[in-house]
Amino acid sequence: MITYWHNPRCSKSRAGLAFFEEKGVELTVRLYQKDGPTLEELKRVHKMLGRPALQMMRSKDALFKELGLTNEMDDDRLLDAMANHPALIERPIAFTDTVARIGRPTEALADLL
Repeated sequence: MITYWHNPRCSKSRAGLAFFEEKGVELTVRLYQKDGPTLEELKRVHKMLGRPALQMMRSKDALFKELGLTNEMDDDRLLDAMANHPALIERPIAFTDTVARIGRPTEALADLL
């Protein structure tokens, strides 16, 4: 089963959802801005992504700067910020029990099939 953190207002997120639907993939869709992931969930996905937490954030978003966040902060601080402000999470993110991918570009999601 694939879990899909989705923001319907985002064109990349809609494209990723359409990608999976075209392939007939069954998903658990989570509107992560309304139902934000816990810090533990974020840590688990971060580990599966295998990249710095900064790369799973919208660091160019005004909220990032408003909160006083910087590109030099450690992963724990950035993950905590995402847990408290889900709008900072890059979108979309899809994952199974063992692997996660950010759908930018959308084709990156094919690794989950």
